[in-house]
Order: sequence, then structure tokens, then C-alpha cells
Amino acid sequence: MSLDRIDPSAAPSGQGCEECEAVGGWWVHLRRCAECGHIGCCDTSPAQHATAHFRGTGHRYIRSFEPGEEWFWDYVAEEYVDGPALAPPDSRPEAWPSPGPEGRVPDDWRRLIHR
Repeated sequence: MSLDRIDPSAAPSGQGCEECEAVGGWWVHLRRCAECGHIGCCDTSPAQHATAHFRGTGHRYIRSFEPGEEWFWDYVAEEYVDGPALAPPDSRPEAWPSPGPEGRVPDDWRRLIHR
């Protein structure tokens, strides 16, 4: 396995999931593509945009975009991997709730997530 596809200089595409933001959606947790910086929502989230990004681009490495989390995932090998430090910021704003963003998460969100 080669981590040479990871681009440590690629800045995050935003503070929240690009696709959810575009349609007023919401997410449970955020993931950052370690190859291009795309921010997408996790597989527990209703829309699963991080995995959709992998399927559409072949970008196999993601990193958590949650405060205090530094793990990487390899979609192809289906395992956690160690990766380099990435361009800041390392996570969504700590003041943002999870799920988020504030004001867009429905009251029955637990019923709507993937388990």
C-alpha cells in the first residue's frame, strides 16, 4: 500500500459537507479526503457524501474531520492507516454540534441515520 496519493498541502474544501451545505442538509460526522481536501459526511449520515466522493473519484484515503480525531481510513484496503499531518484546519469548528450544523438537524435525526 502506498500513501503517496495523500496530498498534505490540500486545504479542506470548507467547514462542513460540501454537498449537504449546497442543499441545506445535515450530517452526523465529517470526513476529509486526504487526496484533495473534499469535506463530506460520514456513512452514518443520511447522504453518505464522503463515500460517494470515493466512489466518484477513486480517492481512497480519508481522515476524520472531527475535533480531537486524527485517524485515516483506506476505502480500498478497508482498514485504518497512519497518515501525515494535513494542511489546517484539522477539524470542523469545535463549537459546532454533532450532528450538525445547528438549526438543520431534525428532531427525529436518530431515526434517519444509517447504523
